[in-house]
Amino acid sequence: MPRKLSIQTKVMRKNREINVTYTDEIWIRRGKRVNPKKKHQKYSGWIFKHCLPLCIISPSSVMLRREIFEEVGYFDENLPVCEDYDLWLRIAARHPIFFIDEKLIVKRGGHNDQLSHRFWGNDRFRVKALEKIISDGILDKSQKNLAIQELIKKGTILEKGFRKRGKMEEADYYHELIKKYRSYI
Repeated sequence: MPRKLSIQTKVMRKNREINVTYTDEIWIRRGKRVNPKKKHQKYSGWIFKHCLPLCIISPSSVMLRREIFEEVGYFDENLPVCEDYDLWLRIAARHPIFFIDEKLIVKRGGHNDQLSHRFWGNDRFRVKALEKIISDGILDKSQKNLAIQELIKKGTILEKGFRKRGKMEEADYYHELIKKYRSYI
């Protein structure tokens, strides 16, 4: 949308302490405008805990200072999906993120080549991202506990799903992972 960059640039020039901004979005799914669900609500400030359940930040809506990438790294190319979730966790753990409450991008979904549709069980990759950030040593105690709780929650769902489908090796993997992280709380 034509005003996106100018609005974000103005906010960041006026407030030098703001290193990351993101905006609201118009959602189009299969050619029709839809409203996001409550779980997709946007937040401003120290939003790490809000980023744990799912990816609430659309990469297209973000403007950030180059130093952020230098500090936290880039998208993890080893993750076939949820690489944005992983990046936002790393950023939100270290920096407040400023939300601009204007619909400045159009987010199109529901098409067959959408990354999140190519793989089933995207929480498998979110669990990997959570494991990574927990082990990185960058989280404070509160953030670490929240991340562990989310990992246990997602891992439990995955374990139950694998057991239901008779995939015992995968179920056992998540069972052991959950047991390991429960011992940290």
